[in-house]
Amino acid sequence: MNVINHILNGISFRKQIALLIDPEEHTVASAENMAREATEAHIDFVFVGGSYVSSDLTSIVDAIKRITSIPVLLFPGSPLQVVPNADALLFLSLISGRNPDYLIGNQVLSAGLIRKSRLEVIPVGYMLIDGGSVTSVQYVSNSLPIPADKPELAVATALAGEMLGLKMLYLEAGSGAKNPVPASLIAAVRNAVKLPIIVGGGLRDEVAVSAALAAGADIVVVGNAAENDLGVIARLAQVVHSH
Repeated sequence: MNVINHILNGISFRKQIALLIDPEEHTVASAENMAREATEAHIDFVFVGGSYVSSDLTSIVDAIKRITSIPVLLFPGSPLQVVPNADALLFLSLISGRNPDYLIGNQVLSAGLIRKSRLEVIPVGYMLIDGGSVTSVQYVSNSLPIPADKPELAVATALAGEMLGLKMLYLEAGSGAKNPVPASLIAAVRNAVKLPIIVGGGLRDEVAVSAALAAGADIVVVGNAAENDLGVIARLAQVVHSH
C-alpha cells in the first residue's frame, strides 16, 4: 500500500480520523481491543507512538495488525521508536521548536535504520501549539509551543514547512492538553498552505472535533479520550465522516 496516496485520495472525498495508541498505556491485549473498536468505528488510520516508549513496540504493532487492516503509521517520539512491521512512518520534524535534536538530529540518527526497514516515509512538519498546560512532548522535546493567540507565527512556520517540501503538517496541542488547537489558528494555516493538515491534542468531544474540521483540518487525531472511554471512538468517527 502506498500510504501517502491513500491519505491524499481519502481526504479528497471526506474528512478522516486517526486513533493514536500510545504503547506505554497498553498491553498486547488492550491494543487488540483498541484495534477492534477502531475497525468497528471505521477509523481511517491508527497512529502508534508517544513522547517516550519503553514497551515492546513491535509486539504492539503486531497485535494491532492481527486485528485490523486499517493502515498503521508510526508516530515516533525518538529514534528508538522505529520498527519495520508498520505500514508507514510519519517522519516528524518539530519545525515549531528550536531544539536541533527534534528538528534534524534524531532524524539523522534514525535515517539508516529507517532505510533498512523499508518503511514508507512520510515527511511531516510537526507544530506544537500551546494547549494551556505543559505536555509530555513539550517537556521531552524541550521546546516552547507556538502561543495559541499568535496565528501569524503558526502561518509563517507552516509556510516554511511547505517550502521545505514537507508532505503534511501536524498541529499538536499535546497529549492531555487542557485546550485543543484553536479553530482560528487552524483556519489561518489552512488559508495559507495547500498541504494536508492533521490536528491532535485535546479533542475529547464532538464539539471540539467539529470545530477543528470546520476550520480546515483534514485529519483529526483522538488519543487520550479513547483511553478513558472506548465508546468515544465510534462517536467521534461518526462526526468526522459526516463532514
